[in-house]
Formats: sequence, structure tokens, C-alpha cells
Amino acid sequence: MGRLTTFSRLLITLLIVFGVFLAVKKFLPGCNMPGTGSTAGTEQPVSGTSGDNSTAPNSSSSWGKSTAAFTPAAFNYTAPNPVSGKLKGVVELGATGFNYFIVRIDGQKNWKLEKPVFGVSLVKEGLATDDDVKATLKNYIAEILAFGVGARDIHFVVSSGAQKEAIMPKINNALKAMGYVVNVVTPEQEARLSLRAALPPSFQNRAFVVDIGSGNTKISWLPNGALEAPGAKYFQNNLSPGAVFEEVKGKASQVPSNLRNTCFIIGGVPYELAKQSRNEKERYTVLKAPADYKPEGEKQKAGLNIYGAVVEATGCKQFVFDWDANFTIGFLLNL
Repeated sequence: MGRLTTFSRLLITLLIVFGVFLAVKKFLPGCNMPGTGSTAGTEQPVSGTSGDNSTAPNSSSSWGKSTAAFTPAAFNYTAPNPVSGKLKGVVELGATGFNYFIVRIDGQKNWKLEKPVFGVSLVKEGLATDDDVKATLKNYIAEILAFGVGARDIHFVVSSGAQKEAIMPKINNALKAMGYVVNVVTPEQEARLSLRAALPPSFQNRAFVVDIGSGNTKISWLPNGALEAPGAKYFQNNLSPGAVFEEVKGKASQVPSNLRNTCFIIGGVPYELAKQSRNEKERYTVLKAPADYKPEGEKQKAGLNIYGAVVEATGCKQFVFDWDANFTIGFLLNL
């Protein structure tokens, strides 16, 4: 090559390098060459806690978006309306919402939601104060009375998720000082109350209920299933998505196989998912598979992680969101 020009030598060198590159790609396909854009393996999820080595199940491509896909089964059911009935009101002090509901209930426990009102509590964020609670409750009571509910038929319930927050004992004492009876429920009781409101009698031997709240998730079924798992704001408690997925999956796997045909699902994140496809004012909306939703924000991402875990554990393909049911209505039905 002594008589070759400098350009010829450079050209031959480039051809040799290119030949080596092709040989490597052919005989060592798993090897990454710099700048080729190929990757070895799949991207691992970012842990919610330092030093966490948990990995995603094979069926999950990323936390909050399960790849478990299915075609939802059609749902055809109409809840019976109460005959006459009496108006009752309930105020919920939740981890993220102070809400109230006015319900008409007849002697056979058929019920109809007459008026729902939703408000922000900020208990989960630790921003609620005694004055906030008092002002909100006074307004709620006035509105409920104006609707026609008797004073003795107004009840107050603190969710199990909210009860875990440090500020709640102080708020409970403030309510008692105002003369109100505050009903505090445990996670197990809340699970059973969600079941009482959301599970129609004709589905008692073929369905279960999931309530995805901000503070916790409740999974329940008849005759005595009532389990608690992390809620859709678990990221505020520095829980890793992987650990939550496995915990929810383990809890949901305890649902008896004969009850996995239908899941009635309620809670904040299911509400946000259902409103994307609600048909006018229908009471029941069938949710799509978790993989068919694109999460908006950390709470939805976490909620979809929980939803995906329930899907994988149970194999259920019919998740029905009830626009009217919640655990506080179950409380009224149990009075």
C-alpha cells in the first residue's frame, strides 16, 4: 500500500471498518453498537423508593399501564327505582373530597341518588383546617335541609383513608364540638359498605366490588370478603409501583373464581376513566381494558396500575362503573 495515495488508504480503511460492522451485526445480533439505536432488553420502571429492586410482571410494559388487554363484555342491567321512599342525606369526609349525597330509599332498600355534591378536602395533602371543615359542613347542612331532608336524617361519615391522616382526629373533635355524631369506619367496614351499595342483588353470586380511593383500595365480595390495599395516591407515601402492583394482585387473587364474571368498580380514578366514554346519563358505564387508557397525571397512572393488577389477578373482562354508588350510601342502606 506504499504507492497508494492518502485518499485511497482512507477509503480502504473505511471499507474494512464497515465490513467488520456488518459481520458483528450478523453473527452477534444481541450486541449494541454505539449510535445504532438498538436496545438490549426492556426498559425497567423507575422505583418509587431508593434502593428498590422490584421489577414489573411480564405482562406490564410500564407502571400504570398494564398490557393485559381484553374486549369488555356488554352489560345490560337496570336498577329498580324506589317506590315512594324517604329522603336521607350523608356527608363524606374523604382523603381528597368533602362530599354529600341525598338519597331516596324505600322499605325494600331500593334507592335512587337524588343529588350528589363533590368538594375538595385537601386532607391527604394536610392542607385542611378546622375552619375549612366547619364552613363547608355548615353550607352542606343548609343545602341538604333545603332539599327536604329532615335534620335527623343527615349523617356524617369519615372514610377509612382519610382517618389515617394526622389531621383527622383534630377534625373529628371539631365536628363533635359542633354537636355532630361522626361515624368513623375501618377499611373492612368501608369495603362491606361499598359492596352493599354497588353490588346488585342479582349479581351477588357472580360478581365482586373494587373501590379505588385515594387513601386505599377496597376489594369485597359475598359472603365475607373485605380486603384493603394501597390507594391511588400511594406515590405520596413513597410506595413503589412494583410493590403496590404485587400487593393488589395478591389481594385480588383471593376473590373466588365463581365471582369473577363481573366487577363493579367505583372510586375517583374509575370515575375519571368512565367519563371518557359515558353515554349520556347512563347509570352504568363499562370500562375499557387498562391498556386502552392513557393516564393523565400521577394519580391516574397509579390508579391504572391498581386496575391492571386486579385484571391480571382475576381475569375479569367486565368492569362496570356505577355512577351513583359509594360506601356512604351503603352506610345509609345499613341504618
